Order: sequence, then structure tokens, then C-alpha cells
Amino acid sequence: MAKKCEICGKEKKFGNIITFSHRRLNRSWAPNLRRVRAVVNGTVRRINVCTRCLRSGKVERPQ
Repeated sequence: MAKKCEICGKEKKFGNIITFSHRRLNRSWAPNLRRVRAVVNGTVRRINVCTRCLRSGKVERPQ
């Protein structure tokens, strides 16, 4: 199973590195994910969440 943010769905993106001589190599960009304890439907669960969702307050943390 690929890792992605369980709030917004952000996942790994793929593209190319283009060198000075215009050779193309594959590369990827991974989201900044953290495994955090969050309240989901009234229960505390561990979920993978990107730091953007954590900062914007989309995740309810347990007390």
C-alpha cells in the first residue's frame, strides 16, 4: 500500500530530472508525512497525515 495523506489524499508524484545535456532521468517527490494519533469518528487511531493538514488544523488530536 502506497503512503498518502489520509486527510487530503496527497501522495508521491513522479517527473523527470533534465540534465544540462538534456538527458532525462526519473525522479519522485514525496509528501512530508507524519504518523500521528488523531481522533477519527470518536476513537483514537494512528493515521498518516501530511504536515500541511496538521498545520492548518484539519486533524483533531486527542487530549
